[in-house]
Amino acid sequence: MTMNTNIKNILERNQATVNFEQISGVGSLAEYTEVGGNCLVSAVLLTDGKTLYQILFPADYLVDIQEVSQFVGAKLSGVLGVERQDIMSKEGLSHIPAIPGWNGYRVIVDSKLITFSTLLLQSGSSDSLLSVDRDDFYQLVHQDDVCDFARSMEPVAPDPDQDVAEIKESLSRFTGLRIKQRLEETLELPPLPRTAQKIIELRANPNADINDLAELVEQDPSLAAQVVSWASSPYYSAPGKIKSIHDAIMRVLGFDMVLNLSLGIALGKTLECKDITAGQLKGYWLQAVYTAAAMEVLVKCIDKGKRPEFGMAYLSGLLHNFGFFIVADVFPPYFEKTIRYKEANSHLDAMQVERHLLGSAGNQIASWLLDSWNMPKDVVRAIRHQYDINYDGQSADYAKLLYVSQQLLAQAGFGVSSPKDISNDIYESLGLNPEKAGAAIEELLESSSELNEIAKKLS
Repeated sequence: MTMNTNIKNILERNQATVNFEQISGVGSLAEYTEVGGNCLVSAVLLTDGKTLYQILFPADYLVDIQEVSQFVGAKLSGVLGVERQDIMSKEGLSHIPAIPGWNGYRVIVDSKLITFSTLLLQSGSSDSLLSVDRDDFYQLVHQDDVCDFARSMEPVAPDPDQDVAEIKESLSRFTGLRIKQRLEETLELPPLPRTAQKIIELRANPNADINDLAELVEQDPSLAAQVVSWASSPYYSAPGKIKSIHDAIMRVLGFDMVLNLSLGIALGKTLECKDITAGQLKGYWLQAVYTAAAMEVLVKCIDKGKRPEFGMAYLSGLLHNFGFFIVADVFPPYFEKTIRYKEANSHLDAMQVERHLLGSAGNQIASWLLDSWNMPKDVVRAIRHQYDINYDGQSADYAKLLYVSQQLLAQAGFGVSSPKDISNDIYESLGLNPEKAGAAIEELLESSSELNEIAKKLS
């Protein structure tokens, strides 16, 4: 591995007093987390709008952003997406280094690090760590910049059989809040929109044809306009003008695409989410559109004999973040807090952060709700297990494809989360070539202006 110049300068500048040992050929970072007297150290960037802070803490812990904000005396937020990616790409890094003094940012260190004899610092490269003695490490840190802000986390893959019990428990913890009666205690289902009901019925009808679907979509003027707009997008390069829903189905999108697109849009209108801002709604649809498109192009990279069904993959991508609406609807006073914490903890999955704050996660409630609405099991399981890379049950290929899609998009700076490594085992289980998958996503992102326009119209 070629050491980043900035990092190499830091090491050389401190070599008289600090001994860093490089560990190369690192595989899974999980094996280095709190083993014996060692502790793997991660870093995230926070900002108050003026100053950038490098936050160092034990890997897989949650950063309590309220605690750090109080410590520095300013309201902090996460450095996200493209901005974070630009910082890393300028120096050829895959993630934020956990080396004090990197880029001259102010360093804030969690006090728990002092309890370990040896610290393994993420170096900025996915295949290398830097080992340093605790006492040497603290020579690089100002003692006034140490506080207790990191919180231990639950595993990312709780037992799905316990989802309903966990959801009820989390709701009972917030009985002082004005939680909607339909979801309190009894978990009574919110009504499924009539359009969505009809689409699900149409999906179950083996004799349904293009005329049936066109007639159904045309009954909802808003939905019809969005489908025509989607088909008319330069992304699909359709010849001539799209004049009708029937035209959109026949010439451009196809039956399955319009069916799944219509269902995703209809479900997006299900819950009343008064606490979601216009910017957050735009972000939701951007994430939904890009992930659905990524699922589509990745499926095409898989040999036909092992290829998952296009429709199920696309719908899984379009609905993968449906839990975002549910958290806003069920826990309105805590919704903004979950947003801030997810932005400050880009190294963690949304499921981990939400379970820590609320007791259950949006994707758990979403999968339960969608299952109760008789949505396809492949979609339900994909949404439920999208963060569990070890899941090998039914519909595992859809869940893993959803994971791969999100990580490849994150590598390009898209979304809130930092990209995580995708093991060869995951690629092999899907029959997906890593180079081919990466090239497909790069090609997809060349159409970002067209995808942005589609998401804008949906939001």
